[in-house]
Amino acid sequence: MLVQLTTTFAFLGGLGATEAILIFCAIVFLFGAKKIPELARGLGKGIKEFKDASKEIKDNIQDSIQENNKPSTPQA
Repeated sequence: MLVQLTTTFAFLGGLGATEAILIFCAIVFLFGAKKIPELARGLGKGIKEFKDASKEIKDNIQDSIQENNKPSTPQA
């Protein structure tokens, strides 16, 4: 069981299963079990908005680079 928890939380770097369980318990204690889904939804929306904004900025930069690299046509 402990090996499974350790591999489950492997993405957290050096954080072990015991530390992850303690953090989870602290979150439940601080916010309550009913508030956690609402917090997770808010966090998900925030991450989505951040990704959308960064994608928009990246697209704007790429568009302006492409416009600057277009050969200019001589006007008669």
